[in-house]
Amino acid sequence: MKADRVAEYQEEVVRRRSLVREFAHGVPAIPDRPLVWELGCGHGHFLNAYAAAHPERLCIGVDLVAERVARAQRKCNRQRQTNLFFCRSEARLFLEEWPEERRFDSVFILFPDPWPKSRHHKHRILQPEFLSLLGARCKPGAFLHFRTDFQPYFREAETTILAHPDWDLVNEPWPFEFTTVFQSRAAQFDSLTARRR
Repeated sequence: MKADRVAEYQEEVVRRRSLVREFAHGVPAIPDRPLVWELGCGHGHFLNAYAAAHPERLCIGVDLVAERVARAQRKCNRQRQTNLFFCRSEARLFLEEWPEERRFDSVFILFPDPWPKSRHHKHRILQPEFLSLLGARCKPGAFLHFRTDFQPYFREAETTILAHPDWDLVNEPWPFEFTTVFQSRAAQFDSLTARRR
């Protein structure tokens, strides 16, 4: 029985990887057009607004929850955005399957799950291994923009980035303000920006 579940899971992972590769082929490869990625895009409020304000950029939103991606896509369709694409995927799997030659110029991680319990910290997205994978898919000089309302996670993210060989914390103004659902619920929040070396 356990072997059956493992086999089913492995088949599902193969299927998900194939879907990401198929998605990547559907995103136009336009030289000199900046590529922006929002990981954990939710219902797409931020990225729809960002893409409308930056028509010269190609924007990709990724979320694991199908219903969120569907709602984000509906917003995109209503606004007739041609520079915005949404994909259902886990972030690491998406990066592993995204074409290596198509590197990101900007990445947004807005109010990710802080996994507040100590035993769950391993699930936080900003880990050294993830930053290495992300760095391999970003152009030199690319920006990573991170925002959270959970101060312990902010401090950990700051420490992790400072120690990472691929990224430098930089003092840059936040590039685009749009109040997301999570941001509207936050009494306060912190932001940081890192640049790919």
